[in-house]
Amino acid sequence: MHDDRHLVEGRLERAVRQFVRPARYAARVPLALTAWHAPRDGAPVPVAEALKAVYEPFAPGTAWGPPWSTTWFRLRGTVPEEWAGRRVEVVIDPGFTGDGPGFQAEGMVYDAGGVPLKGVHPRNRHVPVAAPARGGEPVHLLLEAAANPAVLRDFRPTRLGDVLTAGDRPLYRFASADLAVLDEEVWHLVLDVEVLTELMHELPEDRSRRHEILRALEDMLDALDLHDVAGTAAAARARLADVLARPASPSAHRISACGHAHIDSAWLWPLRETVRKASRTFANVTALARDYPELVFACSQAQQYAWVRDHQPHIWERIRQAVRDGTWAPVGSMWVESDANMPGGEALARQLVHGKRFFLTELGVETEEVWLPDSFGYTAAFPQLAKLAGVRWFLTQKLSWNQSNRMPHHSFWWEGIDGTRVFTHFPPVDTYNAQIHGRELARAERNFADKGRATRSLVPFGWGDGGGGPTREMLEKARRVRDLEGSPRVVVERPAAFFAAAEAEYGERAPVWSGELYLELHRATYTTQAETKRGNRRSEHLLREAELWATAAALRSPAYAYPYEELDRIWKTVLLHQFHDILPGSSIAWVHREARETYARVREELEGLIVGAVAALGGSRTAVLNASPYERREVVETDAGPVAVRVPPSGSVALGEAIEVAPVSARPAGGGFVLDNGVLRVVVDAEGTLGSVYDVAAGREVLAPGARGNLLQLHPDHPNQWDAWDIDRHYRRTHTDLTAAESVELVAEGPLRAAVRVVRVFGASRVVQEVRLDAGSGRVDVLTDVDWRESEKVLKAAFPLDVQAERSAAEIQFGHVHRPTHTNTGWDAARFEICAHRWLRVAEPGYGVAVLNDSTYGHDVTRDPHDEGLGTTVRLTLLRAPHCPDPRTDVGRHRFRYALLPGCSTADAVRGGLALNLPLRVATAPELAPLVDTGNPAVTVESVKLADDRSGDVVVRLYESCGTRTRARPRTAFPVARAVVTDLLERPLHEAPEELVLRPFQIVTLRLVRA
Repeated sequence: MHDDRHLVEGRLERAVRQFVRPARYAARVPLALTAWHAPRDGAPVPVAEALKAVYEPFAPGTAWGPPWSTTWFRLRGTVPEEWAGRRVEVVIDPGFTGDGPGFQAEGMVYDAGGVPLKGVHPRNRHVPVAAPARGGEPVHLLLEAAANPAVLRDFRPTRLGDVLTAGDRPLYRFASADLAVLDEEVWHLVLDVEVLTELMHELPEDRSRRHEILRALEDMLDALDLHDVAGTAAAARARLADVLARPASPSAHRISACGHAHIDSAWLWPLRETVRKASRTFANVTALARDYPELVFACSQAQQYAWVRDHQPHIWERIRQAVRDGTWAPVGSMWVESDANMPGGEALARQLVHGKRFFLTELGVETEEVWLPDSFGYTAAFPQLAKLAGVRWFLTQKLSWNQSNRMPHHSFWWEGIDGTRVFTHFPPVDTYNAQIHGRELARAERNFADKGRATRSLVPFGWGDGGGGPTREMLEKARRVRDLEGSPRVVVERPAAFFAAAEAEYGERAPVWSGELYLELHRATYTTQAETKRGNRRSEHLLREAELWATAAALRSPAYAYPYEELDRIWKTVLLHQFHDILPGSSIAWVHREARETYARVREELEGLIVGAVAALGGSRTAVLNASPYERREVVETDAGPVAVRVPPSGSVALGEAIEVAPVSARPAGGGFVLDNGVLRVVVDAEGTLGSVYDVAAGREVLAPGARGNLLQLHPDHPNQWDAWDIDRHYRRTHTDLTAAESVELVAEGPLRAAVRVVRVFGASRVVQEVRLDAGSGRVDVLTDVDWRESEKVLKAAFPLDVQAERSAAEIQFGHVHRPTHTNTGWDAARFEICAHRWLRVAEPGYGVAVLNDSTYGHDVTRDPHDEGLGTTVRLTLLRAPHCPDPRTDVGRHRFRYALLPGCSTADAVRGGLALNLPLRVATAPELAPLVDTGNPAVTVESVKLADDRSGDVVVRLYESCGTRTRARPRTAFPVARAVVTDLLERPLHEAPEELVLRPFQIVTLRLVRA
């Protein structure tokens, strides 16, 4: 036979494009339009207000929609009598562009009474009217049309990312709103052809099945009259029936498909728009399930459910019914799909607590999986946290984006830093927005790394990122490929059913991945939008303080009302802003402007709660309060000046009880200054850098020979793409050392504090740093105030250390993770930018040095030879200045602190990081013994609070922080009748022993019943 495949395929493509697809709607009549343009100076209005508005005539072809505005349209018409017996729909095109769903105009359609029906987007334009129609039915609908701009275009800077700068030029031109007859036979023919064509193109050219499909499609074309598609569609479909009926091979890969709509809680749109995106998507899904009862829609993020519950009660009731019917599967177990690197340990625990509790109380569902398809890497603390929250499984997709190394497994056990394992799946389809396309299904099978031992994978399908969800076309395709020769078998089912089957099949033999799931991409998200990150860090620690002192007040004063509602609301606000495009700094300017404003309100409110709780403690003397779980010997600022104090852990001491401490001195030397407190001797040279840091007790220099500490370095920062997200390896090739100083002056010279202020000007920016050494302190602090005006630059602070470290230890949630300092393998080399929380430590046998910070997450660690051997350089990544999606990222004033802690153990680093992030507080208060004390420096108290059930029980979360096996006998300042070990949700597991035995990095939650 002559090879005419390309001719047949070309014939097929043109016939479908030019004749068949246009014939899906057999007849159309336009609807009459009127419009009301809602005010732009406030939040979107509810439908009740739109129903009362005055509408004006509006013609198709008219421009509408300045950026971020909303226009309400009334659509009126009557179904023609001659359409009786046909399937009638409204088809809406408000001016859709070539951009995908969720990244342009979108809308919600309501009935005449204001009840939401479904959303519309470029791939889902229809609204059902009648099937079959009687003829003569009146149609009156209300369309809420959002003029959302397309922001991300080739990573070019744009002012469209904030309503304050976007301008008022209309973005869209209304195309049409019609009543239309859907020809179901033609519509099904299109889907038959698409499924077979997609499958055919994925089959090898030497497979008989490919040629059988091609000839069946050719026969279909012969049976089809292109000038009478509607009249011949049934005959054409009959020619395809046989090839569509052929069953799949018994060994075919098995795909569990679940409807999905990844909805970024904020990204290229503000939070307020996500409320509407969720509403549109959820309305679509619940409407779709009426026609496709096999649908299972997997939906995460309790926050989005809460928004819909509060703003769209009709849709909320439909969701509740869908959960009961089994067409809706709550998943994820978290308040939002958060970033999985930077949230603190307690915050990540509360993500799980608030997420799981919402699904339990509101929907009666105990979710069993963490669902984070799009976060930018995953902390090695997650497996233990998941288990403690009652979670069995973990799902991610993002690792398919790795730049350098391919993950070797798709189904595996993920082992955390404490040894806990969770069964994890990484869908080989390499997307969480699948469309049940033949190319995707073939990729899932071809890509699956665990073939031979495992036979199944998961495919989440539906339009996502900006929402949209599954469509009827996707469900129709899923029906056709359920059992189709040449294709994987596809069954639509709950994620839990997939996980249970996959674990049962493969669990005993599945491989193990130990440690963090590091994403080899988007490394700059540890740094971008520094004020957002500082707001998060400060909020987390203020919440810790507020809960601690509120608990102390509740225990001490019967009249004090523990602020349950306020703390719950604030926690949820902070958790929301840990979403994986807010905290990482990858959202539009509007999102981060509002985040800064929100964090300021959170700080003010938490400070008020702390002041109120401390006042309720009583007392009449000025005291110093310590929210850290460790004793502190520090110099604290008071109205009368600095005072040296010793404060118990989680307690307070009267300010009058100052302690004796060896003084710190300061003297000029070599154009700079020498600060000496008998513990450290620090040389600030004439250019304001650290010329020497000498550890007196250890008798050794901390800095590498000939090197300068606290050296600010400026690099050009031009990633290949993903400006806010990425810092690419080539940035290291060029840098400028910022050594020129405008001034270097001594501003404090003892006896309790010595400090040198250094002022530098570079480019359009100015940085003021105070290098500080306190009496008795083993820590050198650097207080930094930057007016940052650079463009596409990255600012780093370098500490070249005379330490030969094989690996670094970086604090993560509830512990720390080790990473090689070398680049022996591609996996090691890919970690050229890493995340750390409050500290990062490098060590050689017998000696370690830590760099502490109060708001920085991005770091790099390198091995650097010097004349006397090999050293290790630790750098903090302080600021960036990308232009997309926020063209003025980080421009402005920044204040932060970091510190050098020489001669420190891991326990010292833990203690030092907490001290830097929990400043001592001076207030009128009584002396307080430690509220809770573990008596073991390796066992760290993470949180102290009253139980969420308002029983009055005290809940204490603690963990082993040094990576050792240890024991602890927690002591309290209040009598305890009973102690119970609970899960994260404060549900009892077993009685607590008097002495706790903890394995490395183990987390324990104690519920203490007061006597």
